[in-house]
Amino acid sequence: MSSDGNLFVQVGSYNTNLQGGAGVPQDLVDWLVPTLQVASFLSKESRAPDIFAIGFQELLPLHLGLAGLSKAVLDDRDAHIRSQIEKHTPGKESYTLVAKAVNVGVALLVYARDSGIARRVCDVQTQWTGTGPAYMGNKGAVGIRFRVSDRGSKAGEVFTFVCAHLTAHEANLARRVADYRHIVSTLLFPPLPSSPSSSPTTMYSTSHLFFLGDLNFRITIPPSHPHVQTSQPYDVLTMLKDDASREQLKEFDQLLNQRRKGTAFIGLHEGPFWTFKCTYKYKLGEVDRYSTKRTPSWTDRIMYATYTDSPDTPEKSNITNILYTSIPSYVTSDHKPVVCLLLLPSPTTASSPETCAPPMLRLPSSYTPMPDPRATLKRYIGRTLDRIIGSIWWLLTVLGAGSAIVGIFNFFLGLIAWRWWKVPAVSGADA
Repeated sequence: MSSDGNLFVQVGSYNTNLQGGAGVPQDLVDWLVPTLQVASFLSKESRAPDIFAIGFQELLPLHLGLAGLSKAVLDDRDAHIRSQIEKHTPGKESYTLVAKAVNVGVALLVYARDSGIARRVCDVQTQWTGTGPAYMGNKGAVGIRFRVSDRGSKAGEVFTFVCAHLTAHEANLARRVADYRHIVSTLLFPPLPSSPSSSPTTMYSTSHLFFLGDLNFRITIPPSHPHVQTSQPYDVLTMLKDDASREQLKEFDQLLNQRRKGTAFIGLHEGPFWTFKCTYKYKLGEVDRYSTKRTPSWTDRIMYATYTDSPDTPEKSNITNILYTSIPSYVTSDHKPVVCLLLLPSPTTASSPETCAPPMLRLPSSYTPMPDPRATLKRYIGRTLDRIIGSIWWLLTVLGAGSAIVGIFNFFLGLIAWRWWKVPAVSGADA
């Protein structure tokens, strides 16, 4: 933490395309170096981030995630990331894992710098929710919340990080908006010990909010638009070639337009995502070659808000976006990872230093996020289905030596063989 109380927060997100342990390269310096280069300009001495938050989507093969077999992959990812962070940060800083959360293939890990705020982190909470069919976790979100004590006031400040994977495909815009609303109403955290209320709270009940992930919002250019001359994917490819064209292209970004309409991500802000190329959909193994099966889009995003942001100026945040970019060199997925470096404002002393309530986000008067009273029921219906379907799928995959289809064939072949063996045995006994 700097002398004026500003905190550096680095946030990264990557859809690893169901790769499991092979989802990230051994050397993660490409994901960290841009941050360190920018940090050197901010003070006479290079500074390490105070908080790292790293989210993943499609962490491992879907059947393993549904079956709840993500622990080994997540533990390996944690050890690998922490070793890379500590290797490449200025001064070889050490970090503590604040918390990790996973639901099927959506995972989030948050780290705090040992020589800084890690010693004042308390009241750590994790949560998850599913937005797939029947609330299953093939899509959904995980969250991590904690309080940093004695920051600005006796109560400190609350930090909330949410990593999400929303419904895919360009035509499913309404479902993505519904996913966001479901996450707001069901990703509920217990009240903090200092809270006078005993009711669960939404992700908005926080001092600082960070929302990241493969949100799957696409670029949609109306057919009547003059840029559309042939097929849509190729027109977008043409517009991606330079900064000026990408800035025009952003006007067709579904997420940006939903934020402007106030239908999703209310109160959240985002850096200039159009300064880097679309993060999806790439040909596997290619640094800069898109697949023509999908319209290239900025599906992978990072947004944020802080309690000093004014609801009257929704386009402006008091969080300084130092860096927002993608990492093209990662080629094992059809997505590119994104990274964002944020400088938080100094704590305010508007409230009494002895107050027991941390400062909270200020939202437009027209928007009040409401917890779903059936949130717990919905979450566990989804998780139960996850485990049942995932376990059956996993068993069939084992029977098929890696293929569920072969496993189904082997299962019925074995059933036929058993019945064939059983019938003569019974007939012989009758004789």
